[in-house]
Amino acid sequence: MRSWILFVLYIACCTAFPAVTQTDIDKNNEAFAKEYLKKFYNLEEGGNQMSRQKRSSGFLDKISQMQDFFGLKVSGRLDEETIKLMKQSRCGVPEVGSFSTFSGNPVWKKKDLTYRIQNYTPDMTRDEVDQAIQKAFKVWSDVTSLTFTRIHETVSDIEILFASKDHKDFLPFDGPSGVLAHAFAPGDNIGGDTHFDADEKWTTGSIGTNLFLVAVHEFGHSLGLDHSKDPNSLMYPIYRYINPNAFQLSQDDINGIHSLYVPKEKPVVPTKASIPTHCQESISFDAVTTLRGDILFFRNRSFWRKLAGKSEVEQLEIRSFWPSLPTDIDAAYEYQRKDRVLLFKGTKFWVLRGYTIEEGYPKSIYTLGFPKTVKQIDAAVHNEEKGRTYFFANDRYWSYNEEKSQMDKDSPQRIGNDFPGVANKVEAAFRSNGMIYLFSGNQQYEFSTIKKKVNRLLKYTSWLNC
Repeated sequence: MRSWILFVLYIACCTAFPAVTQTDIDKNNEAFAKEYLKKFYNLEEGGNQMSRQKRSSGFLDKISQMQDFFGLKVSGRLDEETIKLMKQSRCGVPEVGSFSTFSGNPVWKKKDLTYRIQNYTPDMTRDEVDQAIQKAFKVWSDVTSLTFTRIHETVSDIEILFASKDHKDFLPFDGPSGVLAHAFAPGDNIGGDTHFDADEKWTTGSIGTNLFLVAVHEFGHSLGLDHSKDPNSLMYPIYRYINPNAFQLSQDDINGIHSLYVPKEKPVVPTKASIPTHCQESISFDAVTTLRGDILFFRNRSFWRKLAGKSEVEQLEIRSFWPSLPTDIDAAYEYQRKDRVLLFKGTKFWVLRGYTIEEGYPKSIYTLGFPKTVKQIDAAVHNEEKGRTYFFANDRYWSYNEEKSQMDKDSPQRIGNDFPGVANKVEAAFRSNGMIYLFSGNQQYEFSTIKKKVNRLLKYTSWLNC
């Protein structure tokens, strides 16, 4: 008897939830489509005075307009392919409508633009966000005469914000997926500003939403570009993941930005990780340093970055990250205890915390205790076990006590005295896995400071997958 009662209750519970019918699905899709077309295609439903027939005709016209833009079969019907595309993650800038955008080809009247990052997403480290934003701006500065400089205090030309739902620009975000970000065309006040939906999962890779890829697209809008119908174009409104290290602008994007701004006289040709220019036999480094697990190899106006725990190597412009730094860096080293990287050029040095230059720099190398006879440092490396930083200049080296912020009294010493087997001219150096790596000529020495001897000779470019 008890089993029979339970069976009856089970049937009653199950029948309490009606089955979802195709009619319900169609109604939900139609409601979703109307909101989509209002947002991106300026669909006007009108008030009570608009006839049902006119509203229906306007809805079907906007579906056709959307299908035409995306290269779908123009049927005017809300078919499966159309609703599927509507539900993909995308940019919040409409294809049709008034978004303070693009009618009349608005452009910046100056070539030196500033940007400010107002806040950060908790999904990424601050350094990762800074790097993604810098790299995104570099895509556009590589093909135009525009420059982008980050500022921290005053209001910039392009304000960057992570926000959720209603963030007081009359264009609320919609939560995870859907609209990822939006940007305003060049102009005063909110013009150029870029907003990212804080409810997305922002990442540096393929899981979640890649910040760099979305930022490059949105900054295109900030410069005055509208959406493109070309699926291969960066300015295509639908988000799709591309390996950032293999990313390049399409010809459609380049043609678009060149219609608004003067092309760069000598465009920087993007270097993919798959093209090993860093593997040339004749190559030499100006300086090498670690930075929070990454390894940076400086040469002339560029540097190669080997990311921590990854095999990829990317080539970047020094001034795309640090516009105020000189090129041809002489020496660099990381002092991990204080989370600082020092960069040297001539008689000056700069300090980085992460990828940000600290205020108050450059300073003179003579504040570190060098005699006036030293005009340039060839290489530098910090020995964590001994708390000493070694500065190499010509055939000598100086030992600097980081704790006391002063040179050891017996400095300088000849390189051969304490680095037996190493050439008398060290051009670059860094420390990894308890060893110091010294570069000279076409040689790389792996040196043990404990045994005070060269463990082995390595290929000069061994760290760069060569």
